[in-house]
Amino acid sequence: MEESIQPLNPIAFSLGPLQVHWYGLIIGAGLALALWLAIREADRRGLPKDTFPDLMLWAIPIAIISARIYYVIFQWDYYSSHPGDIVKIWNGGIAIHGALIGSVATAYVFSKKNHLSFWKIADIAAPSIILGQAIGRWGNFMNQEAHGGEVTRAFLENLHLPEFIVNQMYINGAYYHPTFLYESVWDLVGFFLLIGLRKVNLRRGEIFLSYMVWYSIGRFFVEGLRTDSLMLTENLRMAQMISIGLIALAVVLFVYRKKSGLAKVHYLEKEN
Repeated sequence: MEESIQPLNPIAFSLGPLQVHWYGLIIGAGLALALWLAIREADRRGLPKDTFPDLMLWAIPIAIISARIYYVIFQWDYYSSHPGDIVKIWNGGIAIHGALIGSVATAYVFSKKNHLSFWKIADIAAPSIILGQAIGRWGNFMNQEAHGGEVTRAFLENLHLPEFIVNQMYINGAYYHPTFLYESVWDLVGFFLLIGLRKVNLRRGEIFLSYMVWYSIGRFFVEGLRTDSLMLTENLRMAQMISIGLIALAVVLFVYRKKSGLAKVHYLEKEN
């Protein structure tokens, strides 16, 4: 039976010579939904209506470029010999940590130039970011990438997964952990958690810092199952090291901002 399993077509449709991949469509859909939610919340929190559309004009391309650069750096042995493949992001190969570095840096500069609170923007964006990540992982699913180690079909069936997911995890004659799904579910739970934290009225910045902790915990454990990790050394996975660093940084900022008085304003206050 396994030999007859055909993977899902990663190409959604073609327009002449142009092939439109599900990977790009899914990531685009995640970005669109994330932006829509951020715009709505920004309006409720008293920010100018064009704040997030203007920010995204810069943040999206910079995030994509930085995500690709991050990935290419840690796969330089391959890309140094295949420079033409560097631009082929439709085949996968963008690192979310690289995207986060680029987008956060962009948001910081944007907020300073427009005399807005970076932490207010970050808090509003946090649920949108993690929801976009939850959706984006399904692009990896369509490409049959970002999976874990080998498992049996019985293992996958015992997870009560739909058959189309089980079949898509059959790659080159073996079944693999659907780590894309593990992370997607973790991120989706995180989305609802962060939405709930809005009602708690935490100090400004603490929703975004909570996102950093939640996402990093999940990513640390999921990364340990993956077989395609970007490696810092032969034995150290880059994503796990960054996850530990982000958790530590978030905790330090929680404590420092509270004790120093930098977090006096609360989330539900409309002060810019």
